[in-house]
Amino acid sequence: MSDTPPEIDDLIALMAKLPGLGPRSARRAVLHLVKKRAMLLVPLADAMQKVGATVRECLNCGNIATSDICTICASERRATGEICVVEDVSDLWAMERSQQFKGRYHVLGGTLSALDAVGPEDLRIPRLLDRIKSENVTEIILALGATIDGLTTAHYIADQLPEITVTSLAQGVPVGGELDYLDDGTITAALRARRAL
Repeated sequence: MSDTPPEIDDLIALMAKLPGLGPRSARRAVLHLVKKRAMLLVPLADAMQKVGATVRECLNCGNIATSDICTICASERRATGEICVVEDVSDLWAMERSQQFKGRYHVLGGTLSALDAVGPEDLRIPRLLDRIKSENVTEIILALGATIDGLTTAHYIADQLPEITVTSLAQGVPVGGELDYLDDGTITAALRARRAL
């Protein structure tokens, strides 16, 4: 039986549910927060309270926002006719970090999975199809993972859009990558996607 106050045990249990934190890492993080109470714990609790009260999903694309429509969807400069389809908000953020894509996004909220009984209606695929009808969309860019579920989802979406240009991100050797460290699937994808210099 633990001599730790139940409030601390509850906080450790909640922290342990975060990705990348197990029970031991959560315990260390909570001890650090308690030791730095004024500098970390109180401001963190305030920030979490504020985020919990104000942040929601964009009704249009599924991004995280503080209003019903996120800043990307609201921006007229982003109305390029291109929608980049991603699995999760973290993928949208990764695309934005590159500062290369100037269009709008659509967050599916997952991928199709027969094993997990996830169908098109469980994702934001119907909303995507509605957006294509109502917005002046000329191209859908599928930025989904190179997994079985990601590829299945990409093919399903492409099949639903025979009249729209549907592209996907290139796959293969990463910039700075050495062939010796790559898996067979990556090398195969790179060979198939080769281009003239």
